[in-house]
Amino acid sequence: MLVALGLLLAGLAWLMGAGPLSLMAATGAILAYTLLALLLLRAWSAPSGGFGWPNRVTLVRALPACVLAGALMQPELYREHGTLLAGLAVAALLLDGLDGWLARRLDAATAFGARFDMELDAALILVLCLGLALSGKVGAWVLAIGLMRYAFVAAGYWEPRLQQALPDSHRRKAVCVWQVLALLACLPGFVSGSLATGLAASALLALTVSFGLDVRWLVRRVR
Repeated sequence: MLVALGLLLAGLAWLMGAGPLSLMAATGAILAYTLLALLLLRAWSAPSGGFGWPNRVTLVRALPACVLAGALMQPELYREHGTLLAGLAVAALLLDGLDGWLARRLDAATAFGARFDMELDAALILVLCLGLALSGKVGAWVLAIGLMRYAFVAAGYWEPRLQQALPDSHRRKAVCVWQVLALLACLPGFVSGSLATGLAASALLALTVSFGLDVRWLVRRVR
C-alpha cells in the first residue's frame, strides 16, 4: 500500500509539472487514496498468504481512478484535458482482468479480492459519470449510470430477494464493458456534446435493461 502511495505521489508530481493538475486536484486524489486505504484496512482480514499479487494489481489499478476522482475538484480538467483523463481511465481498464487472471493462475482467488475488484469498477464508473456531469458535457442524468448499482444494493435491504447471488452472465459482463467504454469515449475534447450524450444514453439504456432482467429473475426465483 505504501508503494502504491509512492507511485501515486510520483504520478501526481509529474501531472502537476506538466501543467493541467492543480494542487487542489492532487489533494483530492490523495484524499481518495486515503479513503480507499481506510476501507481496505477495515474490510481485509489477513489470510495466510498475505495481501497477494492479484490484490496488489487491483490496488495499482486504483491509482488512476484516484487521480480521476481528485480531478472532480477541478471540473474544468474534464472539459480542457478530457483526452489525458481518458488515457488514465484506459490505463485502469487495461489492468482490469489481469488481477482476476493472476488470482486463477496463482490459485489465490478470494471473496475479498473479487469484492475489491467489483467495488473499484463501480467507483470508477461513478467518478467518470460525475466528471461528465460536472463538466457540463452530459446532463446530470448521466449519474444514473454510476448510481444504479448502489441503488440496487440499497434496494436489497428493503427486498431480501434482491440479495440472492446472481449466476454468471455474458450479457451482464458485456453491458459492464460497454458502459465503461462509452463513458471513456465521452471524455476526449474532440467528442462533441451531442455524440457524448448519445453514447452515455446508450450505456444507460443497456444498463437499465440489464438490471431489469436481473431484478425479474431474482424476484421470480423466490415467491
